[in-house]
Amino acid sequence: MREHSSRAQGLTSSLIEKDACGVGFVANIRGEASHSIVETGIEVLKRLEHRGACGCDSETGDGAGVLLQVPDRLLRECAAETGIELPAAGHYGVAMTFLPPAPAPREWAMRCLEAACARAGLRALGWRDVPVVIVDPETGQRYVGTVADGKRPHIAQLFAAPERELAHTMSEEELERRLYIARRSAEHAIAKESGDIAYHTYVCSFSSRTIVYKGMLVSSQLDGFFPDLRDPRCESALALIHSRFSTNTLPTWRLAHPFRFMAHNGEINTLRGNCNWMTAREKLFASPVYGNDMTELVPVIAPGQSDSASFDNALELLTRTGRSLPHAITMMIPEAWEKHESMPAERKAFYQ
Repeated sequence: MREHSSRAQGLTSSLIEKDACGVGFVANIRGEASHSIVETGIEVLKRLEHRGACGCDSETGDGAGVLLQVPDRLLRECAAETGIELPAAGHYGVAMTFLPPAPAPREWAMRCLEAACARAGLRALGWRDVPVVIVDPETGQRYVGTVADGKRPHIAQLFAAPERELAHTMSEEELERRLYIARRSAEHAIAKESGDIAYHTYVCSFSSRTIVYKGMLVSSQLDGFFPDLRDPRCESALALIHSRFSTNTLPTWRLAHPFRFMAHNGEINTLRGNCNWMTAREKLFASPVYGNDMTELVPVIAPGQSDSASFDNALELLTRTGRSLPHAITMMIPEAWEKHESMPAERKAFYQ
């Protein structure tokens, strides 16, 4: 237990201290990717371990993770070792996936994801099993707790690129939209299944820009569990990290943060109303950039998720349909505007 004192220290006081998940963000403002950014992000994560939680097995955490830019040099050289030739950076997507541990359901889930890519105008280039370390062979340190290990999915990356006839004309934005469609299409197919397939199959990220490494871990385990994160070829200009303290959901591998767009350290008390409003509006959805593919995007909020995961689903939809990230965030977290007497009318109209 930490000792609490009413004495103010600087601009804060322990009397107003609250427990919540830990979040951190590191970035190179010039956009220059390096391994040092990844290392610094992981160091921030480790220093926020007290913000996460663990279970009766103290080595099983509520969740820890990091969102990075796609580390092209690392993935390109690792993919080449398995015979996969990747297009130029930014012209392929990588899915970080949780898959069933058993071979038969895992094979079904992999084929389901490949078929979803084909329906979205993409070709699956191949799979890479993501290396993980359960126990350090030299020190005996566990990088995943016994409870978490018993629920551990198989972790693999799927590489996908535009169909050859579209490869030279598809923009980065269009590629991101097609990767989004492919993931949602696969999620719909998987949701119809039961048992091991539905429980273990989850796409952490599927993008040409960003990738998520996460798990049911404590903060100090992440880079030990994922050797990729310690590889000097793993380079990024940003690192978004999260150490989870579960509140309204129990810990699972898929509910670790970051999600595909965000990491969150609070509770959304209006969750049910927000989800209901989204469901009510889905019948009116239309977008010139998706056309008939809009049917693949609903339901937007997948059932059985945490409040943060649901927020991420909505944020992703708003950005994938053409809005900027600041625009979408302002729509989702508006300032108090209704009785703001000095607010310009056009800004009130925007929030309304």
